[in-house]
Amino acid sequence: MARRSLPLLRNLLLRDSSAASTHPAAAASLLGLDGGRRSVTYMPRPGDGAPRPVTLIPGDGIGPLVTGAVRQVMEAMHAPVYFETYEVHGDMTSVPAEVVESIRRNKVCLKGGLITPVGGGVSSLNVQLRKELDLYASLVNCFNLPGLPTRHENVDIVVIRENTEGEYSGLEHEVVPGVVESLKVITKFCSERIAKYAFEYAYLNNRKKVTAVHKANIMKLADGLFLESCREVATKYPGIKYNEIIVDNCCMQLVSKPEQFDVMVTPNLYGNLVANTAAGIAGGTGVMPGGNVGQDHAVFEQGASAGNVGNEKIVEQKKANPVALLLSSAMMLRHLQFPSFADRLETAVKRVIAEGKYRTKDLGGNSTTQEVTDAVIAKLD
Repeated sequence: MARRSLPLLRNLLLRDSSAASTHPAAAASLLGLDGGRRSVTYMPRPGDGAPRPVTLIPGDGIGPLVTGAVRQVMEAMHAPVYFETYEVHGDMTSVPAEVVESIRRNKVCLKGGLITPVGGGVSSLNVQLRKELDLYASLVNCFNLPGLPTRHENVDIVVIRENTEGEYSGLEHEVVPGVVESLKVITKFCSERIAKYAFEYAYLNNRKKVTAVHKANIMKLADGLFLESCREVATKYPGIKYNEIIVDNCCMQLVSKPEQFDVMVTPNLYGNLVANTAAGIAGGTGVMPGGNVGQDHAVFEQGASAGNVGNEKIVEQKKANPVALLLSSAMMLRHLQFPSFADRLETAVKRVIAEGKYRTKDLGGNSTTQEVTDAVIAKLD
């Protein structure tokens, strides 16, 4: 049977390639470019091998420590990337124009944490970057790492958060002394866009369920519009299960039975709370990767915002956990179409965690950032 099939397959391929050469429309159809059929985008696609420039923002607190760890690992594995480094700090009034221009040019950025001052009228540079580059989707992957004991097992949650509107729009003003009004803005366009991203992510990554998180029982118009958009998009993906959950019940379910969740899509504020809660359940913010993605640009950083700049004691002792940013840089490599390098990096990190010899304090150990970094480098294939 196999001997007979091979000549038939060869003839079929020759005939299809001949037809494609004489009929450009046929060629487009074969490649999935005719608009009539879906192009295959979920297959790992190798890049062209050319080194890619990446904008690097070390940031505040532990940022320089963990971004330094990433640089060392990238050099050790001869990853085809090189960094353009810029000093940005959270107490600046705005992101320098040359930094934004670098990200626009390179399309990709790796970032340490930036301190956001509490109160005082200074706006968050993280929010500024998201708005300036239209990084509309925040993605945080919360999962159990083999060898790292946690209260719950079989946790593998992806929290996809709308990143540009909601309470984070920053539309606040003092009506009269002692009375402040803060506006929550929800639009059909942004709600549909994040819902499509969540369902497309689930489809391309073989995920089975998307859960919309909301408070539409109280905010009937704003969260109602978000839910309406999610429901409309869900009808276009019949192979993916869709359900909804109120945000307060969601938090309770996360800490009691997190394994029930797969992909979660949320408005801006809820997503921040849910992602940090899920990260804490799955091993802590020091091991959870993430990124902020837009149509043309992507910024990769530690997935959960809690503790992403650490504290003075951790900085002085140089014991910051580099795992989250190392895994985020693996996401970046995959985004740049260097999947083999991403796999090597992820495998090395997981081997170090599973072995348990080198762990920082947040994971029950006493290792320094450099010791964990050296261990990861030693485990690279």
